[in-house]
Amino acid sequence: MDYRRLLGRYEGKTFKSRRQFFPNSKRDDMQKYIVKTLGGGDIYKAIKPPSDDIHVNEWIAVNTIDFYNQLNLLYGCVSDVCTRESCPVMSAGARYEYLWPATNASAASSSARPLKLAAPDYIEHMLNWVESQLDDPRVFPEGDAFPPDFIQRVRPIHKRMFRFYAHVYHSHLKALEQMGEDRHMNTCFKHFLIFVTTVSIPEKSF
Repeated sequence: MDYRRLLGRYEGKTFKSRRQFFPNSKRDDMQKYIVKTLGGGDIYKAIKPPSDDIHVNEWIAVNTIDFYNQLNLLYGCVSDVCTRESCPVMSAGARYEYLWPATNASAASSSARPLKLAAPDYIEHMLNWVESQLDDPRVFPEGDAFPPDFIQRVRPIHKRMFRFYAHVYHSHLKALEQMGEDRHMNTCFKHFLIFVTTVSIPEKSF
């Protein structure tokens, strides 16, 4: 994938800033490995860590941050066509409507009903929420001291990321094709889906 081209074209339109790794750190090296391997077209190789001494939680963390960056860029691609007017409901067709948990939207009561949001509002809630998870050292620590329930904490992140792809494929694929970004989208989604169904959510459904 040519991240530099996509960055140059859409970074000013991303909703959130891209997550950066410390230069020459272990996570930076892993992220470079992901980009290099995907650039060679070998997605199944890209979902495997570059060495056996990398803990699975560390590998999931780096990939989750990379998925977040990809979603930011892809949202920049479709933000002009994904509006409250064009997409008043966050959905992937009539059968799949996605609601936002009220507690994650600062509702007064934890028993409040889930919120029905327009697609761009849902996506922005999702990106804000994912960023808050990435910034929480109790969930994404620097180093190997991950919480015992790390996988359980990551699964909701990946599920909500999947909903972004489901909505964009259903509602905005033609726009991406016209922009010439559909191949990039396909690569990002294939990498994401193979990774999460193989590594982080193998026994769960979306």
